[in-house]
Amino acid sequence: MGRGSGAAPVSPRLALEVAALVLLAAAAALPSPAAGVNVTAVLSAFPNFADFARLLASTPVAGELAGRSSLTLLAVPNANLPQSPSAFAAGAGADIADVLRYHVLLEYLSPSDLARLPASGKLVTTLFQTTGRAPSDLGAVNLTSEANSTMVVRSPAPSSGSNATVLGPVTAVPYNLSVLAVGGLIVPSGFDLAASESRPPPPVNITRVLTDARGFNVVASMLQASGVVSEFEGDERGAGITVFVPTDDAFAGLPATDRLQSLPAERKAVVLRFHVLHSYYPLGSLESIVNPVQPTLATEYTEAGRFTLNITRVNGSIAIDTGVVQASITRTVFDQNPVSVFAVSKVLLPKEMFSRGDPDSSAMAPPSTAMAPGNAGNERTPQTRLSSPPDLHGEDSESSSAVATAKVTSWWCIGFMYLQLHLLLSLV
Repeated sequence: MGRGSGAAPVSPRLALEVAALVLLAAAAALPSPAAGVNVTAVLSAFPNFADFARLLASTPVAGELAGRSSLTLLAVPNANLPQSPSAFAAGAGADIADVLRYHVLLEYLSPSDLARLPASGKLVTTLFQTTGRAPSDLGAVNLTSEANSTMVVRSPAPSSGSNATVLGPVTAVPYNLSVLAVGGLIVPSGFDLAASESRPPPPVNITRVLTDARGFNVVASMLQASGVVSEFEGDERGAGITVFVPTDDAFAGLPATDRLQSLPAERKAVVLRFHVLHSYYPLGSLESIVNPVQPTLATEYTEAGRFTLNITRVNGSIAIDTGVVQASITRTVFDQNPVSVFAVSKVLLPKEMFSRGDPDSSAMAPPSTAMAPGNAGNERTPQTRLSSPPDLHGEDSESSSAVATAKVTSWWCIGFMYLQLHLLLSLV
């Protein structure tokens, strides 16, 4: 064959340059460890919010925020703060720390997220809800779009309460902290004047949390009827729990072939356990989870590798794949160590029990005898439990240390290889 018919030879210099680019791309793709955000330090760059930053620093709230991520802070400009914020709060029968907690939304909301809110508004849980001092769901705020696209923040209480207008975005650390300016301090309704800051928080009653949050009647009644909820509350004392709760709309959207409600009680219990991780994961840790395949409480009653959830980030939201359905987290219902509760868009159906490929998808594999409630105490497999969730601020587990060491080693290797390539390029 003639020389002209073949491809031109690649020069050594070009080959080395391509290799260097590949290495740089690999370095850019390495995940970086999640870093905590110092809220008061972020605000220090904005003198117009200096008084609000000092107010945060003067209360325990600044320290409480240091261990959290995926937050939205409703910050009040200096000119909009009352002359004496503490007196303003006391006049409403409140403590200034709780008022500030009411300005911390346990969800990352960017300006584009606000623009996409439905006409009915959005109920968002605040840090105040986690104290146990908020009656019903009055520790949440309603974000509602008013005339001229003005966003208003108010208490969900039917009676009149304080509210504030969202003035606009201030700054953001993507997916970790969003700061929005609001027109004044917001005081939640229904303060318990007899409550004490020093009182230890009561145990989390998950059924009560779901009832107060509204829109979870089906799963709340299933939990109550099954008795499984007592297992959840008992497991809070270890590494904590993360509960994914389908909305009533998610149950209404189940195909007719998925006859979940007609299942025997022990099979319903397996499905409910399948919605729970045996570790406390705040939203930020789920977004940066190291191992996407997570065992569930149902895994503990069978064998390792079964009844697992695949948790990943897809198009800016957290996706949960069961092998049969893919759901997404729609909002935070409750988040206070050791319990987090998240609403999900679909009922999580385990592939071990439901099959989309079978025309009769109610045909399910027989449960292991370990799933039977009578054998629950003897057949658990503790090795499937996570001793601690990844990427939590202040955690010093062996697994997170190993991950950090691996990342540092990878960076050193890439840097050393890049240096060698650079030297080779200078010689070519």
